[in-house]
Amino acid sequence: MKIVSLLPSATELVCGLGLRDQLVGVSHECDYPASVVGLPVLTSSRIPEGLDSGEIDRLVTDQLKNDEALYDLVMEPLTELQPDLIVTQALCDVCAVSGNDVAKAIGSLPGDPQVVNLEPICLNDVLDTVDMLAQAADCVEQGVRYRAELQGRIDAVAERSKTLIDRPKVALLDWLDPLFDGGHWSPEIIDLAGGEPCFGAKQEPSQRREWDQLIEARPDCIFIALCGFNVERSMQDIEAFLATEGYAQLKAACGPKIFLVDGNAYFSRPGPRLVDALEIMAHALHPNTHLLPPGLPEAITIIE
Repeated sequence: MKIVSLLPSATELVCGLGLRDQLVGVSHECDYPASVVGLPVLTSSRIPEGLDSGEIDRLVTDQLKNDEALYDLVMEPLTELQPDLIVTQALCDVCAVSGNDVAKAIGSLPGDPQVVNLEPICLNDVLDTVDMLAQAADCVEQGVRYRAELQGRIDAVAERSKTLIDRPKVALLDWLDPLFDGGHWSPEIIDLAGGEPCFGAKQEPSQRREWDQLIEARPDCIFIALCGFNVERSMQDIEAFLATEGYAQLKAACGPKIFLVDGNAYFSRPGPRLVDALEIMAHALHPNTHLLPPGLPEAITIIE
């Protein structure tokens, strides 16, 4: 079976199921595991490189308002690959090629490829996508084992968190200009990790927030996990964030700890590394209760 993945989280799931050798094409953002780098790239972005976060936000807002796509399918290599299975999404047009665009393109492809559309909005949904992909790729037994492994790690964190008495108030920000809180699975991760979410509700999308809302929430901790940005790129935004009048008022009001994590790798993608995100956050909040598993990076302390 020849598999094409058009979003990074699906690529990680496919490889987690042991199907890397059947993966023949990926999106321009698929960069993990390292073995997928070099595969044919089947999407491209219309967002120019080098923009700051405010410019990106304005561009994305305008594109969506005008019903214009942010990403394109590269049809020539997709047609040549003749995939049997295409994995795509319809959850977020800001994150990857839209499911509608993929559906339109299917008609021009040779054969009749199966399309699996993933729309996880919570951790259990992510586990359900393991089942969906395993069924579509005819590897149900691998899927059962992989799901059980991920579920076991989630349950282990949840059980340890039940013993906690103090649960700090946590704000997770996935954009800084303007401020956006982390949506969908983020409040659930905060809760399981032993924190009290300042914003949002489980499965609800990310929302724009004003500085006065953040100040009023009086978080004990802020996790900066910027959507699509690695640590190095995120540091540029943090410098500007800490220089704002809003942050000065926040610091005076409650002086929260500030942690930086790799949002692109761990918090933005609804795939298996959300479990890594849970373990990273749990250790940052309660290091004596939650040991950091080997191989995972610690959250970077920006403000103690």
